Amino acid sequence: MTSLPQAGSAGPAAILVGPPGSGKSTVGPLLAGLLEAGFTDTDTLVEEQAGKPVSDIFIEDGEAEFRAIERSVVQAALRALASRPGVVALSSGAIEDPATAALLAGQPVVYLETGFAAVARRSGLDGPHPPLPGNPRGKLRQLLEQRRPRYAELAWLTVPTDAAEPADIAAQIAAALAARQPGQSSPPGRS
Repeated sequence: MTSLPQAGSAGPAAILVGPPGSGKSTVGPLLAGLLEAGFTDTDTLVEEQAGKPVSDIFIEDGEAEFRAIERSVVQAALRALASRPGVVALSSGAIEDPATAALLAGQPVVYLETGFAAVARRSGLDGPHPPLPGNPRGKLRQLLEQRRPRYAELAWLTVPTDAAEPADIAAQIAAALAARQPGQSSPPGRS
């Protein structure tokens, strides 16, 4: 396993991964504030590059095109962090692209672990009449089960989020990052 960047060195301070609704876009700016670092949400960068929302990219161009754009955006974001530390939030499916997953090896990847009930509640799929036709809850459950092992495999740190407040999650991650020893390559595990 590659060594993680030392605390305080240039490079990503943390790369947030997890399912939709795990809090990456909420926790990320809070964590960046605690670390006095920049924050980047790759979905925002993808939308800027494509000139349209992520949902439109999926519908009009397909997932393969979205992942290609995302891969280049993640690579550029990580390259930009070589000179200044920052926090990066990835889309929920970024870890499924082998090239993107390879970019994460040895990086301070933080998995915001979130169960199905919390994801369904946070995304509005917990009501009796979900906003999408078909079986969105079933598809969401399937995606969570499919991605969960990959999130865990890539994670330097896993933080459960179901019953936690975003500020507390950010503080927990910041504390784990501060406690990291120079050259530490093994993850602290589940927080």
